[in-house]
Amino acid sequence: MRVLLLGSGGREHALAWKLVQSPLLTELHAAPGNPGIASLGQCHPVRADDSEAVLGLARALHIDLVVVGPEVPLVAGLADVLRVGGVSVFGPSRGAAAIEGSKTFAKDVMAVAGVPTAAPLPEPIAPCVLKVDGLAAGKGVVVCHTQDEVEEGLVELAALGGDLVIEELLEGPEISVFALCDGATCLALPVAQDFKRAHDGDVGPNTGGMGSFAPVPGFDADAIEELVDLTCRPILAELAERDHPFIGTLFAGLMLTPDGPRVLEYNCRFGDPETQSLMPLVEGDLLEALA
Repeated sequence: MRVLLLGSGGREHALAWKLVQSPLLTELHAAPGNPGIASLGQCHPVRADDSEAVLGLARALHIDLVVVGPEVPLVAGLADVLRVGGVSVFGPSRGAAAIEGSKTFAKDVMAVAGVPTAAPLPEPIAPCVLKVDGLAAGKGVVVCHTQDEVEEGLVELAALGGDLVIEELLEGPEISVFALCDGATCLALPVAQDFKRAHDGDVGPNTGGMGSFAPVPGFDADAIEELVDLTCRPILAELAERDHPFIGTLFAGLMLTPDGPRVLEYNCRFGDPETQSLMPLVEGDLLEALA
């Protein structure tokens, strides 16, 4: 199989490292890629968010499968453009990717699907969590324990633009749950834990991720399946009911509260930095699973 991997970060390097181990792979291409990926396949100077250029590249290279790393192209509808153009892609449609692209949409889907999550709040009064509704590269969340932090957070998030979501503040450790989905069924990957805060001691503003590790102690195969049953399979069923079957990696960020797991957010792709920790743990042929 000829594979085109989209993206340029450590996540994509980890995916490339795993994909080249597949006996099904005949050629690995990346757009735009990075120097690490260039040691494993051929990189092309095409932006992942340039849908028409990606489609043209895939056709020119006779690509059998496009694997999309970052979220921005998916939320913008890249997978739809590729499928309409006759190119197979591992990644959700624009309608399904809204599970990450809009926190309001995700909240509505969770409510209908019966997935436990943080309760919405009518106004920004501490303690609470402020979130930008759309994409913000992992930086659109402010945790507020005091009203001063609320006021500062409102100013900070206003600069990013877009609507605001206000939620109850949950406490507990966070974990990341991943499932490879075909629109109706899913295959669980190991659980990972990442660290978002910018400074030592898990303090400071949120980032896109400062590092991760996997496996997480206490989560064997049975425990992971229970989490996927709770957080992923109901979402798959609800998105399919809405005529937006989810094909790709569904990534649930959970907080383990004293009252049980609660979903903080969904992402529509492999995690960064979690993928770097996960790929060495994945047994078998990743390409076969994605195809």
